[in-house]
Amino acid sequence: MSPTILKKGGYRFFFFSREESRKHVHVVSSHGEAKFWLEPEIELAKNYRFTRQQLKKIERTIEDYYNEFCDAWERHFGS
Repeated sequence: MSPTILKKGGYRFFFFSREESRKHVHVVSSHGEAKFWLEPEIELAKNYRFTRQQLKKIERTIEDYYNEFCDAWERHFGS
């Protein structure tokens, strides 16, 4: 199961269930996919086909919705 947390600007932000316990978010669009750590700070973990400009836009979105992502993580996985 991979619940969608946010759809914005052509990007879908989601979690994979049964994955590692460190907080992170996946993002996918028709241009590529990536994984960002949410802790201890926002950081790119993996990238497949996104450009540097796209990654900057994605990271800004994660910054803007950081609290929502963390709250959704807690609701989905527990503390």
